[in-house]
Amino acid sequence: MAKKAKFYVVWKGKQPGIHKTWAACKKAIEGYKGAEYKSFESFAMAQKAFNGNYEDFKGKKKGETTLSPAELLKIGQPNYHSISVDAASSGNPGVMEYQGVDTKTGKKLFKQGPFPQGTNNIGEFLALVHGLAFLKERGSDRIIYTDSRTAMSWVRKKKCNTKLTENEKNKEMFHLVRRAEAWLKSNTYNTPIVKWETKAWGEIPADFGRK
Repeated sequence: MAKKAKFYVVWKGKQPGIHKTWAACKKAIEGYKGAEYKSFESFAMAQKAFNGNYEDFKGKKKGETTLSPAELLKIGQPNYHSISVDAASSGNPGVMEYQGVDTKTGKKLFKQGPFPQGTNNIGEFLALVHGLAFLKERGSDRIIYTDSRTAMSWVRKKKCNTKLTENEKNKEMFHLVRRAEAWLKSNTYNTPIVKWETKAWGEIPADFGRK
């Protein structure tokens, strides 16, 4: 039987990125104190992981939860009187899009993109602000779920703290970023922003399914 190909994500190392061989991964982390890396069975899974945080992926196998029954009981079930938002980026930066859905039914409520050059974090930020505006316009008392702590932090600070620079390819997306920041500074809202508990509930309903 042919050996399955693996892809190696290096979050912290001499050369962060996605490596196609263990030899390349080893070269990227060898001698680097506190290196963060993990292997994945497909390039799509590796991309999703690289655009996310190491803490969310270390030690996890497909379909596995690291939570005990007591922890699962404490977390409970999602509040389905809510909407969920998520983003996807093919590369970092790469083609990016975001969307919001009804948490219970999965019905798509809004979607933007694809934008030719963006990042997952920018998409998560835009999705969250779009969701807040969407609910406020409708006078809704629903909560909003996101699986991005980065986006939650940026919304609290009312600033998209990206290191990506604006250029001709991404100017449309940065126009939306400025609109989102302006909306946060000129609007108040009562909508609770809640972290989606991926380890307990699986992927957020707005996930693009690029596994």
